[in-house]
Amino acid sequence: MLEYIDSHAHYDAEQFDPDRDELLNRIHKGGVCYIVNMGCNMERSRLSVEYADKYPFVYAAVGVHPEDVDGTPDDYLDRLRKWAENPKTVAIGEIGLDYHYEGYNADLQKRIFEEQLDLAEELHLPVVIHSRDATEDTMNILRKRGKINGVMHCFSGSAETAKQVLALGMNISFTGVLTFKNARKALEALNVVPLDRLMLETDCPYMAPEPNRGKRCDSSMIVNIIDKIAEEKGVAPELVAKQTTENTIKLFCKIK
Repeated sequence: MLEYIDSHAHYDAEQFDPDRDELLNRIHKGGVCYIVNMGCNMERSRLSVEYADKYPFVYAAVGVHPEDVDGTPDDYLDRLRKWAENPKTVAIGEIGLDYHYEGYNADLQKRIFEEQLDLAEELHLPVVIHSRDATEDTMNILRKRGKINGVMHCFSGSAETAKQVLALGMNISFTGVLTFKNARKALEALNVVPLDRLMLETDCPYMAPEPNRGKRCDSSMIVNIIDKIAEEKGVAPELVAKQTTENTIKLFCKIK
């Protein structure tokens, strides 16, 4: 049985309300060693910490997602800082920029992003970065800081951008998109990422890999992503699972 880590999940999502407890315990017994549940706003960051306290194999990240910046309370950094004191909070995330939908406030997104990057530096925690349709601004912000201790999650950029992310010292993680028929761009990016800088994620309940595309995703489906990466890299699935697990534990060093 393969054992692996889902480095990015959203089990606080309402899609899991009917069977969250049963599902988490079942998939853990099926090979999911650890899960990192991502915060997206104040309530979901609180829930991430709550789940980390409840389940021995779940860890938390806390942060404000770019799509959730509107209405961020004035004391949000203090609240994130408090949650980050929990020994099972492993990162500030997910944070970043998202210009995908009309009506976004780029200036507010950039301010909240940079403030959370500062918080991560203050707390000596890695960051989990989201970037969608905002590559130029994201990379400009990161380059100003030099080396970044973190991961670019759900990578959707080009192979050239992947090289730039790696040059900043970051890891890169891919979702089930790698298995889609139209995944040429993602596969080109995958091929420039060495195994020792690669992480696995589902972004569940979203982004279910083939043959489950369109269904609710969960961490057990990472095996499909592992198989695709192994095929592309020409290595055994066991090696992909082992190396990505080591990479994730190295980045999220509170996991043990």
